[in-house]
Amino acid sequence: MDAQGRGRADDIDPADQWVLNPNTGEYELRLGSSAPQSGVPSPRKPRPSEAAPPARSRSEAPGRSRPETPGRAAPPRRRRGAPEEPLPGRRGRRPAKKAAKGRKVLLWTGGAMAFVLVAGAGAAYFYIEHLNDNIASVSDDGASTGGFSKDKAINILLIGTDKRTGKGNGSYGDAGSVGHADTTILLHVSKDRSNATALSIPRDLIVDVPDCPTTQEDGTQKIIPGTQQVRFNTSLGQDGRTPSCTMRTVTELTGVKPDNFMVADFNAVKTLTSAVGGVEVCVGKDLDDPDSHLKLSKGTHTIEGEQALAFVRTRHAVGFGGDLSRIGLQQQFLSALMRKLKSNDTLTSPSKMLDLAEAGTKALTVDSQLDSIGKLKDLGLELGKLNTKNLTFTTTPVIDNPSEKVKATVVLNDSTAPQVFDMIKNDVSFTAVKERKKKEAAAVAARLKGTKAPASEVRVRILNGGAVAGSAQETLSWLQNEEGVTKSENAGNAPAPLAKTTLEYAPDQAGQARRLADLMGLSGSAMKPGESVTNDQGLPAMTLTLGKDFEGAGVSLTAPAKAPEGVQKSTADKVECAK
Repeated sequence: MDAQGRGRADDIDPADQWVLNPNTGEYELRLGSSAPQSGVPSPRKPRPSEAAPPARSRSEAPGRSRPETPGRAAPPRRRRGAPEEPLPGRRGRRPAKKAAKGRKVLLWTGGAMAFVLVAGAGAAYFYIEHLNDNIASVSDDGASTGGFSKDKAINILLIGTDKRTGKGNGSYGDAGSVGHADTTILLHVSKDRSNATALSIPRDLIVDVPDCPTTQEDGTQKIIPGTQQVRFNTSLGQDGRTPSCTMRTVTELTGVKPDNFMVADFNAVKTLTSAVGGVEVCVGKDLDDPDSHLKLSKGTHTIEGEQALAFVRTRHAVGFGGDLSRIGLQQQFLSALMRKLKSNDTLTSPSKMLDLAEAGTKALTVDSQLDSIGKLKDLGLELGKLNTKNLTFTTTPVIDNPSEKVKATVVLNDSTAPQVFDMIKNDVSFTAVKERKKKEAAAVAARLKGTKAPASEVRVRILNGGAVAGSAQETLSWLQNEEGVTKSENAGNAPAPLAKTTLEYAPDQAGQARRLADLMGLSGSAMKPGESVTNDQGLPAMTLTLGKDFEGAGVSLTAPAKAPEGVQKSTADKVECAK
């Protein structure tokens, strides 16, 4: 076995080369001095004042020589075949169980279950100081939520630039580009980590870029004026805009405020695919694109390095030859890379894991909330809980710009895009996650089905629990004047704000609750069986508390249960061929 790819073939299990350092609490790679070393820095060497480690017996694992205790003589060297004597005052140790190796593998690979670049960065965190030095970070300028949380849904903005930095990239991208947002994906991971959505945002989408406070290289603050009705890709690089400007643009476009951002250039695709030994892609026809330098015959291919970069950059050879066709190709590539990252030949290869750590940390520029390998590791472990079959790739619904005779840009499809954005905001999966569907179906069946009382019999007190000022009165007027709920009243502000609108009712008010839920578009989860309250007339009434999700009287509060018809989507576990 080639341990670590370093020329050793002594039937050494690579797992036994990782040893817990009691001084630091971290696992470190311990190799024999005769083994040639790679370009990755070695663990800390002993100081000149430290004694050399004692000789290793043939039965000891490599790198696990027992440190000599001060004031205690080393045990005598035993004869071959003689039983090993325990150290004075200690009992003999039981042989290590094989299961321990599995636990060590998990220590290597916990972060590898992450999404593309995160996988490389979070997979191996042993050379902490070295990997920290690899990571470049810039300020989020207050545009993020302040960083992801382990107990909440996660939204990460992934940005690929067309800046031609790095060796061998001079012939790619736009000549002299300042680094625009060429490829942008908003990755949403559900709160329970059961599913995720990767939403691609077309670079040629017409958007409004808001004013953007940015931190300059000298540490000073500068507000870059926003621009109206421009291509999305100008939210980065143009006029000195930083990734925080792209983050603000995405928030204004989708209503989703990202927790963090990650930026990568062309080298990320080349180095990550080479680190895992290439990824397998499928093409449904011969592809020959002189612009991206891609040439592939129909069928399945394993690509890496320059060829992988050409694959994700091509657009003239697939689909309609535009950016939207290229987005589909990129989603196919990312799915393939995800499958390779989670495959056994990657997870059980220490050399690949270390190469991924090197490639990932060098390829990334992250926001200031993710500026250490420890933080990336934590994020990687959270994303690693996701099953690829529940990771859905989709694209922001758009149509051709109607104001152009020669179609070059796109605008939002107002009939479907808001629903897609709402699904992400409300943490609704694009995949059929059975457990979640069962829970939601049970809640709806138990609370929404049944007879509904007439609107004239519904008695409800309305509280404002986080909606915009005046929402309670607006709702009262709408219910009384347009829906016939005349026995309703404005009860002022709730004692505490709520994220979601709720309706509390007593068991004998279920019919009234179902009627009001039907009028307001409340979901089963918004209906809270409880107790009634006394209204101004001294009669029992329900309590409607308008939460932060309330968007106006008559606007449904039920999040979409599935993606709208016609929205393109695919999952990361399925192989698709480019056409």
